[in-house]
Amino acid sequence: MQRGFYTLIAAQFLSALADNALLLLVISLLQMQQQAAFWIPLIKVMFTLSYVISGPWVGAWSDNQPKHKVMMQANGIKIVACMALLTGLDPIISFAITGLGAAIYAPAKYGLVTELVSSDQLVHANAWIEVSAVCAALIGFMLGGSLVADLWLHSDAYQYLDKLLPFNQLLSLSIFIVLILYSISALINLLIPDSGKRYEPSNWNLKNVWQSFREDQRKLWSDPLGSISLTVTCLFWGVGAIMQLLVLVWAQSMLDLNLTQSAYLQACSAIGVVIGATLAARYVAINHAPNVLIAGIGLGVLLPLMTIVSDWYLAVLLTIGLGVLGGFFVVPMNALLQARGVKLLSAGRSISVQNSCENSSVLLMLCGYSLLVFLNIPVEGLIWSLSILIVTGMGLTTWRHLRISNSIFIRR
Repeated sequence: MQRGFYTLIAAQFLSALADNALLLLVISLLQMQQQAAFWIPLIKVMFTLSYVISGPWVGAWSDNQPKHKVMMQANGIKIVACMALLTGLDPIISFAITGLGAAIYAPAKYGLVTELVSSDQLVHANAWIEVSAVCAALIGFMLGGSLVADLWLHSDAYQYLDKLLPFNQLLSLSIFIVLILYSISALINLLIPDSGKRYEPSNWNLKNVWQSFREDQRKLWSDPLGSISLTVTCLFWGVGAIMQLLVLVWAQSMLDLNLTQSAYLQACSAIGVVIGATLAARYVAINHAPNVLIAGIGLGVLLPLMTIVSDWYLAVLLTIGLGVLGGFFVVPMNALLQARGVKLLSAGRSISVQNSCENSSVLLMLCGYSLLVFLNIPVEGLIWSLSILIVTGMGLTTWRHLRISNSIFIRR
């Protein structure tokens, strides 16, 4: 890997770790405020909305200047979100500001990866990115769970340090710790070298930006491999956003775990994704990436086992297994999408299209999930609904890939 790649990994690890810890803090704040259950999925909705709204601009913004500087700016926005929480701004609005920082961060991060590594190393590089992101989710959820645990909140250290802060809010010291993580990540970005890659300056006229974004969408969706990989990643991230919340509800309602313990169980799925991503990096070449689509169908088939598991140790094994399947099929698909995107567009623009599509999927699925929760659909019903969605979506995508492959073979 080129110099600077592993520094990039370190910076994005800390930023993602802080994102996941902050999510647990915001959920805990809403529960402390005794807000209705359907508000919790809306946290992710507001976070994701920032990706969708800013989609046409953030890719061009990341291409117009060195991407490590854009990543530092994005962390600055996340620091502002933490300060907003500390000064009493509504948790959901504050987390939406964090989403804006994440939306700016993503095309810069993934775009820089395509600038620092060659196309034949993209699966390996994406495995690194995915493993570090999942490890960040793993440790971030565990950190977030620890920062809202009674053991921490009632400790002498918390009581002493909390009095030193000029804030009088719930969880102020815990939020301040997350703010420090964002600050360290921003400083690490200074150590990432400039890739030297430059693009033609973008026209910031609203009409031109929108037309260019629509054309970029058309190019990527009309490409056979690009559209298949984009469909898969959209489905994966939409499902992943729901699973992040569904596992917490499942653990609390069916396994009788508290929020901190549920966060640890959520981390088990992250361990599985790390294993799956590592296996994909070792055994799947980018030209064979579509062969892993069957793993996505397997994920949907295994999901209903959650409805019959009541022991925490079986729940650990199941969540790890689901994570393995998810990591194994998303890493090659993500690498394939990046390779097609860079070839058809540019690094920042292709990631911008990817982010807007994937997060539109997340937004749609979270709204559907919030509606089902509002309608008091039981956890078992939520699990079966998600399973049917995954099997149907991955089955249709696999069928389409086989049709495209057969068509190419016949033409030859």
